[in-house]
Amino acid sequence: MIGEILVYGAVTSAIYALLAVGFALVFGVARILNLGHGAFYMLGAYFTYLFAVLLRLPLLASAILAIAATGAIGWALERWIIRPHRASTMAVLMVTLAFLLVVQQVIMVIFGSEVINVPAFVDKKYTILGAAVGGQQVLTVVVAVASLAGLWALLQHTRIGSAILALSQDSLAAQYVGIPINRIYSLVVVLSAAFAALAGVIAGPFLSASPDMALPALVKAFAIVIVGGLGSLSGSILAAILIGYAETIIAYAFSSSWTEVVSLAAVLLMLLMRPAGLRGKMAAF
Repeated sequence: MIGEILVYGAVTSAIYALLAVGFALVFGVARILNLGHGAFYMLGAYFTYLFAVLLRLPLLASAILAIAATGAIGWALERWIIRPHRASTMAVLMVTLAFLLVVQQVIMVIFGSEVINVPAFVDKKYTILGAAVGGQQVLTVVVAVASLAGLWALLQHTRIGSAILALSQDSLAAQYVGIPINRIYSLVVVLSAAFAALAGVIAGPFLSASPDMALPALVKAFAIVIVGGLGSLSGSILAAILIGYAETIIAYAFSSSWTEVVSLAAVLLMLLMRPAGLRGKMAAF
């Protein structure tokens, strides 16, 4: 049982981390809450299904195209929906939520309301720490760790990363030194969309993929970011691990029907005891 908790908790935490870091990055840099974030997760799964199953393209190419297409939609969302309303927090909340609902309805009209079968990269089963785990789940952990390490390297060791960090610290000063803030804002939303889409691509094969998957993903990402601290990527990753393992323990000790209560209870406790979150701060790192 301990082995199963360790293994499956790692898989859940990996998915949650991919969902949450993009949400946290957008807030840490642009100071906005993108309520359309869950749509990116859904689009990653559905674009993969479209390219790989309906259009019969190779699976790896389909995954890359799915992430790229979702990133392009993220760019369009920032350019034509978020940017004109960036000065108003409430307006951004409303238009991004409307975006999520519109995408959800479009998906439902095109693909129907039934669960789809997103193809898996790995069908083989493995035994790790005594737990039988699918190869796709193992791949999820590997891809999540590699992607998060890549994001850290981008932020810490590239000029683009330096610009993102500078903008997260002081947008006015960043503008004065010549950083193209609108381009960086767009890039951040594209990165956010890509990470959420990646979660949909690799988790879709073993989790249910349907038009109803967007809103729960948004709620989960929002809860993790609140627990970790708004604007803190490291805090979001830490919170994703804590909540992922807490849900796994609850599922094994009691019932899987109680797992959704964990993240909401964690949010309530965090707001009561430490409103800033575990590593709350305004900057992205």
